[in-house]
Amino acid sequence: MKLLVIRFSALGDVAMTVPVIDSLARQYPDLSITMLSKGFVAPLFVQMPDNVQFKGVNLNDYKGIGGLYRLYKELKQENFDGVADIHDVLRTKVLRSFFRLSGVKTAHIDKGRKEKKALCDSKDKKLKQLKTSFERYAEVFKALGWPININFKSIFGIEKGDASLFKAVATPTTKQRWIGIAPFATHKGKILPLATTTEVIQLLCKDDRNHLYLFGGGEQEIQQLQALAEGKSQVTVVAGQLKMSGELALMSHLDVMVSMDSANMHLASLVGTPVVSVWGATHPYAGFMGWGQSEQLAVQTALNCRPCSIFGNKPCARGDYACLNNLTAQEIVSKVESTLPHEP
Repeated sequence: MKLLVIRFSALGDVAMTVPVIDSLARQYPDLSITMLSKGFVAPLFVQMPDNVQFKGVNLNDYKGIGGLYRLYKELKQENFDGVADIHDVLRTKVLRSFFRLSGVKTAHIDKGRKEKKALCDSKDKKLKQLKTSFERYAEVFKALGWPININFKSIFGIEKGDASLFKAVATPTTKQRWIGIAPFATHKGKILPLATTTEVIQLLCKDDRNHLYLFGGGEQEIQQLQALAEGKSQVTVVAGQLKMSGELALMSHLDVMVSMDSANMHLASLVGTPVVSVWGATHPYAGFMGWGQSEQLAVQTALNCRPCSIFGNKPCARGDYACLNNLTAQEIVSKVESTLPHEP
């Protein structure tokens, strides 16, 4: 049997498919699985079981209905028995429709849009834990006839990532406590204030056992991280220095990662590293907590307006982003300290 799984979208969303697809592959070793996504996420699937193949596509090469039909014709040659659309946007709806019309069984994700809207409603908020993305992905495979138990620890199994992949920025030692910090996100409602990040770094650097690794992406973020690290021998900027495979390997060697509700939270989760997750306009109840992470390590403020959006992309109705500005560096550091080894 052959299954096509479709999920384009952002890095964090694709990362959340990994525990589910890995579990599916191991529980159904005779099932041949092809993961269709954007090419840059390929490193997430390198360590998958042998019955998983990754197919990266540049969507700019398949624009419009005509382009999607051409992609469908290319994929149809693989003779898939089922198609799992775990994205459910216009592009994937069209693609799965071509398969369905040709007689291939398809199923798609229920994103729970109505529940998520109620979670963010400013007047009649229904604040409750919703299904996680992992559960929603698993439901799609169950609908196609492959129910699964999600049993996943790390893309590296019981091992750590290859240290040679990050030798440009770090060499494993037994004396230091390694802490990752990823203070950025795509949207303003999920970015830690610069002053808070600065204080977190200052507090953690007071303990000479700590070494900090700063993660981010893009020229502007890299410049800000370099400014934060300037003059601090205990701080290394990782952003812009490694490929994704190297960042994943390094994350697996961290004692803890501090991350916003962003892709880095999910990447660290995929390598079994504890994450102190920091939440502003968004909320763990929406179902996007990193795989295997505890809400006890989440840092967030109790405001009636939270969450105001699922993605943190709406302007603050209060105008002051209290959900982020009211967070203290000490709160974050205390959570970090609770995860670290305390031997001298």
